[in-house]
Amino acid sequence: MAGTGRTPLLPSPVASGHSVPPPSVASTVFDVEASAGSYRHDKRSADAGAAFVLESKGTWWHAGFHLTTAIVGPTVLTLPYALRGMGWVLGLVALTAVAAVTFYAYYLMSRVLDHCEANGRRHIRFRELAADVLGSGWVFYLVVTVQTAINAGITIGSILLAADCLQIMYSNLAPNGSLKLYHFIIVVAVVLSFLSQLPSFHSLRYINLGSLLLSFGYTVLVSAACIRAGASSNLPVKDYSLSSSKSEKTLNAFLSISILASVFGNGILPEIQATLAPPAAGKMMKALVLCYTVVFLTFYFPAITGYWAFGNQVQSNVLQSLMPDEGPSLAPTWLIGLAVVLVLLQLLAIALVYSQVAYEIMEKNSADAASGLFSRRNLVPRVLLRTAYVASCAFMAAMLPFFGDIVGVVGAFGFIPLDFVLPVVMYNMAIAPPRRSPVYLANVAIMIVFTGVSLVGAFASVRKLVLDAGQFKLFSSIVVN
Repeated sequence: MAGTGRTPLLPSPVASGHSVPPPSVASTVFDVEASAGSYRHDKRSADAGAAFVLESKGTWWHAGFHLTTAIVGPTVLTLPYALRGMGWVLGLVALTAVAAVTFYAYYLMSRVLDHCEANGRRHIRFRELAADVLGSGWVFYLVVTVQTAINAGITIGSILLAADCLQIMYSNLAPNGSLKLYHFIIVVAVVLSFLSQLPSFHSLRYINLGSLLLSFGYTVLVSAACIRAGASSNLPVKDYSLSSSKSEKTLNAFLSISILASVFGNGILPEIQATLAPPAAGKMMKALVLCYTVVFLTFYFPAITGYWAFGNQVQSNVLQSLMPDEGPSLAPTWLIGLAVVLVLLQLLAIALVYSQVAYEIMEKNSADAASGLFSRRNLVPRVLLRTAYVASCAFMAAMLPFFGDIVGVVGAFGFIPLDFVLPVVMYNMAIAPPRRSPVYLANVAIMIVFTGVSLVGAFASVRKLVLDAGQFKLFSSIVVN
């Protein structure tokens, strides 16, 4: 940590058992103007991002809905593809380990947020929390950069997957149709642009409840379709073997771990906790339990059934495996059609959730907190900027149709640092458990292991992206796997 003589990884506990930078670090540098007993920004100096986008009115179950939508989404359709890179045993062990580590890391981050709130500094942004706890200005900008990459990457991936699902259905109904992938991307982007005008994170609470229910629906349908396909005589003999090359096998395994990190990651837990009505202490644990109950019920079924049905030939979107380009469909059209409808509806909710930090950053400077939420002064820039953001993400999705690879890259560069490394580092800094305590040692171990995983996973993800680049042309109508 710059200027303190301490390393952020091995903090020196103080006599009180806590190591907290002085409030002036956050309040002076990052305009966090909270004091003990005050949980909201002073309206006279609050920016519109805090006043509008991150308004704090929700309950713990509302936060659970937001968190579930941020984690449990159609990216579960990539889980068979993740197992493909590791095989049965290592794949299921990795799936369970990542679930356990993320739950633990999110719990620690919530504890740090509660600790800061108890000391009169309630943080509603990840970047402000990290800067306050770690006491370094560069952390603020690092988190902004990584969060922005996550927001854009997940929005791009959501638009691309939604369009891909539409194209799968369209090609089945009209095999000789003239519509291309980018046509469906435009359709998805138009709908998303309208929904993006919902002003605040809190206003998405009922949409995200619907998202939670949708996740149950399509995971049951897809799992049933995979079981039916796996028992069909139309499939070739199942092959679960891994690459014969040790280097290829290793890189595929790290790519799969990056995908798992992306599937379990969210990178916006402080912003989700910010939607809770103050005081927020203790409420996030209930939200986490709700979320991970849904995770347990929705992640394992498609992962196991999809990999069992298709082995190492499974596609990055298992729906493509169920409806291959050549040969008969391996699932009833009505079943795939219903699953696609449910997936599309939830993808819109996911894109909305992951866009909130981007909208908050934009409106912090473009909107006027002193004017009404729906005043012309704020409505016009909101419509223009949010529509432009969605249009930019849609353009990138059309230009680079790499859904599976995008998930891996985002996981390695974004979710692993924010969701695996920073929470344990911040807990050791803010709460300062004894250095020889199991919690402290476990946190250091997680930090070291997942920093290494992030570096190797980033290399493997970029390598896969470069290799796939030779298989497509700009605005291709085929999603490269």
